[in-house]
Amino acid sequence: MTVIITTILALNIMFVPKALSSPDTNPPLVNSEAAIMIDSDSGTALYEKNATAQMYPASLTKIATAIFAIESGKLDSVVTVSRNARETEGTRVYLEEGEKVPLKKLIQGLLINSGNDAGVAIAEHMSGSVEAFSAEINDYLENVVGIENTHLENPHGLYDPDHVTTAEDLAKLTQYAMNNEIFREIFGTKELKWNGEKWDTLLITHHKLMREMPYEGITGGKTGFVSQSGFTLATTVDREDLSLIVITLNSNMQKVAYKDTTSLLDFGFENFKTGSISEGITFMVGDQEYRTPEELFFTHTKNEQVNKEITEDGDLKLIDQDGTVLNSYHLDTVKKDKRDDPKMTMSKSQDVQTSSLFGDDFSKLILVVVILTIGIVGIIYRQVRKSEE
Repeated sequence: MTVIITTILALNIMFVPKALSSPDTNPPLVNSEAAIMIDSDSGTALYEKNATAQMYPASLTKIATAIFAIESGKLDSVVTVSRNARETEGTRVYLEEGEKVPLKKLIQGLLINSGNDAGVAIAEHMSGSVEAFSAEINDYLENVVGIENTHLENPHGLYDPDHVTTAEDLAKLTQYAMNNEIFREIFGTKELKWNGEKWDTLLITHHKLMREMPYEGITGGKTGFVSQSGFTLATTVDREDLSLIVITLNSNMQKVAYKDTTSLLDFGFENFKTGSISEGITFMVGDQEYRTPEELFFTHTKNEQVNKEITEDGDLKLIDQDGTVLNSYHLDTVKKDKRDDPKMTMSKSQDVQTSSLFGDDFSKLILVVVILTIGIVGIIYRQVRKSEE
């Protein structure tokens, strides 16, 4: 009997159904001094740590330089490298004084190999000097990109006490830049043959999640380091229903920056998804109609019901189950047209029918012919009846 009971207990232990693993809804521990993760479609922040604190970006600066040069310059224009650019310290693509290089190639060297000399050559070509370039790019970042807590003193990110930004601004900047096809292509390039005047090599991206530590869905990345900034990292990843941007600033070790980044990405893909409302969808509020001006995105936790609320002013609010507003968008007002009034529509319909019947000479001629034909047939019919009588 004891053997039977023991056997039954053993079988029960073996076949106890295991609970399906569920995603951890608690954000990971992040050791970098500042970090942010946003959805790149909706711009929603899914994680923040000291995201608005001004810090040194190091070579993440080059994201700003690259998108500014792409949007403001001519990519096929030829840049003549100055001695000042040639002598720039730090990571380089080993440009030579007097070397002539297309602007697009310099942008590739800037982003892929983090070439500081390429950054200076771009700045001098675009604005005449690094100082003038800094003034122009700061104006561009504020008035075009729409970030307000960033001030750059150079195109490459070498230390300057006044050269500062925030994790939040860098995320917004990266989101903006990734909408540009040329930037996206270069930012996601893993390797590129480089034929310089005195340096031929294969440029390989410094971002490890794009090569020796591949992360599923990665679309681009940029690394940075100076002693005052610590290790900085920008990463973009795109999967089926979510596109994420992660920025980490001032990690004390490179492996910490990567660990924080992958932990945040894992957390994001396990817990969130992005929905959308198509362009041109209409909503009625009372007797006023509103329309979505473009495709609208909203990010929410998986398996969560999202409700829509439209105010009398035409603001569309996307609200989660807890009543939190996820995103808010202003809709276009659809102007009322008298032709859309039912009475006007009926009148218009009658007018069309009348016009079809009497509106032109050809229709009138057809009508006269039909009437005459009927009359003639009637006369003939009466004459035949009389003759038969």
